[in-house]
Amino acid sequence: MYRLVRYAVTALLLALPAALVAQSRSVSPITSAEIDGYLRFLSSDLLEGRAPGTRGGKLAAEYIASQLRSFGVEPGVNGSYFQPVPIDVLTTQPSSVHASASGKATATLRPGPDVVLSAGSATPRSAAQGELVFVGYGAAAPEYRWDDFKGVDLKGKILLMLVNDPPAPPSEPTLFGGIAMTYYGRWTYKYEEAERRGAAGSLIVHRTDQAGYPFQLRFGSNSTGQRLLPRDPKLPPPLGVRGWITDSAAAALLRQAGLDMAQLRAQAATRDFRPVATGITMDLGLASTVARTTSENVVGVVRGRDAQLGRQYVALSAHWDHLGIGTPVNGDSIYNGAFDNASGVASVLAIAHAATAQPKPKRSLLFVFVTAEESGLLGSAYFAQSPTVPLSQIAANLNVDETNFRGRTRDLIALGENKSSLGPELGALLREEGMHLTPKEHPEAGHFYRSDHFSLAKAGVPALSIEEGLDFIGRPKEWGLQQVDDYDAHRYHQPSDEYRADFDLSGAVQMTDLIYRFARRIADAPTLPTWNADAEFHRSSPPQP
Repeated sequence: MYRLVRYAVTALLLALPAALVAQSRSVSPITSAEIDGYLRFLSSDLLEGRAPGTRGGKLAAEYIASQLRSFGVEPGVNGSYFQPVPIDVLTTQPSSVHASASGKATATLRPGPDVVLSAGSATPRSAAQGELVFVGYGAAAPEYRWDDFKGVDLKGKILLMLVNDPPAPPSEPTLFGGIAMTYYGRWTYKYEEAERRGAAGSLIVHRTDQAGYPFQLRFGSNSTGQRLLPRDPKLPPPLGVRGWITDSAAAALLRQAGLDMAQLRAQAATRDFRPVATGITMDLGLASTVARTTSENVVGVVRGRDAQLGRQYVALSAHWDHLGIGTPVNGDSIYNGAFDNASGVASVLAIAHAATAQPKPKRSLLFVFVTAEESGLLGSAYFAQSPTVPLSQIAANLNVDETNFRGRTRDLIALGENKSSLGPELGALLREEGMHLTPKEHPEAGHFYRSDHFSLAKAGVPALSIEEGLDFIGRPKEWGLQQVDDYDAHRYHQPSDEYRADFDLSGAVQMTDLIYRFARRIADAPTLPTWNADAEFHRSSPPQP
């Protein structure tokens, strides 16, 4: 009898872990009530749109930290939850926009309708004077055997560049990613490359069909001031002035110097292209009022259970900031940012809570709620420059920028799914649930480079930004894309992006639970995520246990 009881107890103990796993998969720790609670507060008018450095922004950061503390999540910044982020705030006004050839004015460029200028650094006066040189797409990409610069000395010049990547010809359909944008097509890369070349300034030629948004949006983004991180001294000297110019204004300027924009654009689409000196002298200037503010990244840690692997981290991130109080629309001036991105913060908070309530994974989970995403990924860029743990110990980054208010889906979208092993690994998890990954619409828009995961990806950490899918259960196939288009047209960066009691948060629960389980899978995996060979970014050294 004793032997039978002993065998029964042993069998029960052996079966217990499997039973617990099965239970954890069938009963999610994520609930719609919890997500709803975070969402209601973070998107309420009391937080005044959560702009960095404002009272509402500080309230949001304090709220996130208090929630982490209540869960039992450890502080992630030397005993504190707060990583101070210094931000320079510039209010700028163009003081000069002139162009001349042979000493004669060739064109009048109007700030706003024709050209939008911004300062290269936080100084009261910013200036760039020099010859305008057309450098095609401004790309130096040895892996594609492409060099738009050909060794030409461009120090002190003002570079005129085309937006996006060079086009892929029929003979090379995958050149620069084919229709998908690579980092060489991103405007941030173009300014960085101009700095590396010692240029005085740079203008990017805007075309709506290639940029994916009208020029007025670029003008509007500069109308409320400019935010910059203090200059990293390891970087090359900054551009004096950087900016955008409309295609029509650039064509008119070049025409009066005897150059044809269409011909130059055709030349720039070939590997044989060489920089073209235009003979046009540009004088660009800005006067700025400079102020310094400080905002906060909020960081917490759930320690892994493995003595060695616990020193590696899976980072989960979301930006807490939005646009604050701005221009009234239909009498409402508070830009609440419920979807963008109180929703992502709510999801990552729910994951942090679940992680403290369940058995710990082998690796640690790092929760990073960043500021100033809407100002140009400043909070995540600062975290990548001054990480709270060594970058070599961050195994992966999963970012959540907008979750799902519309119901359950059969799919998810993952920005960067084709750049690292994270994409196939997430796809495998979804297949276990009868789901799949859906590619992001408009790959030419370069969405991978436009949210906070990119700051860590650029620093070498494999990263994904996970979004809601488009294939909604119980809806027509085209319904999901219609909802996205409607949001982009009527609520994106508008006061109308606010909390509603009729949100269907079942999709938020589904998406959040999947991200939580995926993070745990990475944290328990015997091997670490790796970049694909053709990805733009790679680690300088492998993660250290």
